[in-house]
Amino acid sequence: MISVSKLLCDLDAEGDGLRYDAADDSTKAQIREEKQRRPVVVWNVTKQCNLYCDHCYAAADTDIADGELSTAEGKALLSDLADYGAPVVLFSGGEPLVRQDLEELVAYANEVGVRPVLSTNGTLITEERAESLKAAGLKYAGVSVDGLPEANDDFRGMEGAFDGAIQGIEHCLDAGLKTGLRYTITDRNAPDLEGVVDLLTDVGVDRFCFYHLDYGGRGTEIVDADLTPVERRDAVERVCDMTRDYHDRGEEIETLLVGNYTDAAYLVEYAREHLGEAQARRVYEYLQINGGDPTGERVADVDYQGNVHPTQFWQGYTLGNVRDRPFGAIWEDESNPLLRGLREREEHLTGNCADCRYAEICRGASRLRALTVENDLFAPDPQCYLEDSEIHGPEPFADTGPTGTAD
Repeated sequence: MISVSKLLCDLDAEGDGLRYDAADDSTKAQIREEKQRRPVVVWNVTKQCNLYCDHCYAAADTDIADGELSTAEGKALLSDLADYGAPVVLFSGGEPLVRQDLEELVAYANEVGVRPVLSTNGTLITEERAESLKAAGLKYAGVSVDGLPEANDDFRGMEGAFDGAIQGIEHCLDAGLKTGLRYTITDRNAPDLEGVVDLLTDVGVDRFCFYHLDYGGRGTEIVDADLTPVERRDAVERVCDMTRDYHDRGEEIETLLVGNYTDAAYLVEYAREHLGEAQARRVYEYLQINGGDPTGERVADVDYQGNVHPTQFWQGYTLGNVRDRPFGAIWEDESNPLLRGLREREEHLTGNCADCRYAEICRGASRLRALTVENDLFAPDPQCYLEDSEIHGPEPFADTGPTGTAD
């Protein structure tokens, strides 16, 4: 995740320590006091969902699938993650609220010291369920809303899904549960971006995560709905402009970009144009510390059957299963060629990615998209939208040290 509000507006957030080693400079209580050394783990607790979304990376279905980890196995996984040092577990699906033991699992994660957060479509969050999740120790609920009613309901395959998600958000906020928006940008909903943010800001949401489409699960079937490079650059610019506009009006809206580390390079260019060279350098230094695309290193996925994947979007490739080996043993096993390749990608990137002056803060962005489109793990990410003049040229801020501070 790239925090636009932090980098462009100096807005403090609870993830500053986790992402930028900036806990000491933040006024907010922190998830972690230092940058993560272990991955945030997405756990797809079920493949079942009450909706059928066109872009679902998990290819969820309305029926329950065989082989879900039981409550006892789930607790064993959470203990394993705690022992390994995973800072956060994101309960996802499918739709995690179809599991009636969700609160029990959330409470156990809280008990063993792994921060529990939730990704949901929001439509099953009743007033009672929001209160029980809050009581169990859930720290954050991210609710997916992919456009205004027509676009959202079309994506999600159910009329009324938008209204259900808004009602779920309101129940979370009434229960005192920190709640945010998850929004995947495609050509079918890009025009709704500002309208969704304005609407949900009025509801009381103050955290917005904008996802680029990744090509996993059913997302591979709607690649043609992805934005063109020009449209994608425009959408990211709009997120930046909107963030600054809210900040200038005194509203502390946290905005994040997710799923395409081309955004890191663009934010440096944007800061240089709109905020000056000194701020651009500061943005670059923070992004150096952040470390670029985290797939296979700072983010991991465990699916409903216990299979471990390099990221939640990469469900088609399994590194091992937690029923057979501890998560840490799987994650540390670099005899796996894909895991090793992801961690050594800088040595193998080709084309513009190999020559890009922003390689340090991007690291080639999505290797899954490159593999899906080009059948080459190390080809350029087809979602890159930088101009040639931005890709090529002298290394930016060459006097910036390896820890992200000027020498």
